[in-house]
This record gives sequence, C-alpha cells and structure tokens, in this order.
Amino acid sequence: MLDAIDVAGLVITADALLTQRELARYLVGRGAHYHFTVKANQPTLEEDIHLLFAQRSTPDYVELSPPDHGRIETRRIWCSSRLNDYVDFPHVGQVFLIEREVIAKKSGDRSIEVALGLTSCTHEQASPATVLRDNRGHWSIENSCHHILDTTWDEDRCRIRTGHGPENTSRLRRFAISLLKLHAKPGDSIASMTRRLAGKTRLVFDYLRMTKNSTGNAAAA
Repeated sequence: MLDAIDVAGLVITADALLTQRELARYLVGRGAHYHFTVKANQPTLEEDIHLLFAQRSTPDYVELSPPDHGRIETRRIWCSSRLNDYVDFPHVGQVFLIEREVIAKKSGDRSIEVALGLTSCTHEQASPATVLRDNRGHWSIENSCHHILDTTWDEDRCRIRTGHGPENTSRLRRFAISLLKLHAKPGDSIASMTRRLAGKTRLVFDYLRMTKNSTGNAAAA
C-alpha cells in the first residue's frame, strides 16, 4: 500500500506489530522517517531501552492535558541517542520513553502507563515535544479507528475465530476505514459512507482505483 503513496519527508508511525527492521529500511530508503512502538515482540530492543531509562531523572519535556472527561493527564518524555550505535535496529535516531500519569478527579485514583519506542528522527530533526506529538497523533488515530470498529461495524460480535482469520479480517477493516477517510467529504461519517457504498457497488471499485474513472472522479460519483 505504501508503494502507491509519496512518503518522502513524512513520519510514519506504527504500533509494536509493525516494529520491524525490514519496514524501517524500506521507509528510510524512500526518504521517510519512522516512529515505532517497542514491546515484547522485540524483547532485546525492549530490554535495552527499558534499562537505559531505568534510572531516569528530570524528563526532557512535560505536557499537561486539560482536565477533560473527569481526569487530569500528565505526559512526560525522555529521549536519548545513546543507543544509536548499540541496538540492532536500522537507522535509529533516538529512543524514547513516555510516561502517562492519569488522576481521576472524583476518586483521586492514580495510574501510570509507560511506553517505549524509537524513531529514525535525530534530536535535531525532532525535539522531545515533537516526538511526543507524533506518538499522541498515532494513538489518537488508532483510538478513533477502534471506536469505529466497535460502534459502527460491531467488530466485537464478529464470529471469525480460527486461524489467521481474525487478524486478516481486522487488517481489512482498518484498510477500509483508511480508504473511506481518504475519500470523505466535510460532514461525512464512516457510518454514512458505509450505507452509501452498500447501494453503489461501482463506487467501491472507484475508491479502489479499479475502474477507468478512478483518477479524480471517484469522490464526485
């Protein structure tokens, strides 16, 4: 899918499933930057980053979100280039740790989540504030996607359970959401577009660029 997109100069974010060396080389080779989450599927990398920040002190940047939805959120980020020549991962510009503290205003309950990651952007190319913004931007899109999957497409009640079916179906749904958002007009929702496409099969093929009038005319059909 990325082959059809001009990614030069963009920062491509991905969750842990896509934190892969081959994808990192591909993106940098096409002039883009990557911003990846690191979890247990890359155990050595995860351990190295966690150990680097184990004795962290003053964060490099702190962001306090407005106290909306009954909670106070504070995000802190630490960035470092000390592992650039050490970790077995291509084109590392810096690694980072993000700490998200949430305090419920009514109960006073406090929780802390920690996320690890790495990016090909150097400190000169992306400050700690920029790295944090890229990370938040990724998860705001992901959360929006989950909301659509749960409320509009009722994914939780899907009966596909065996083999690679659940993963493949989930990927197809996310691809469809991205495609719909690409063609959405002001005021369009995924629900309204889904209903419209259900009655216009030809338009589906236009969106997929499988018809002669796919270039520039699909959105106006």
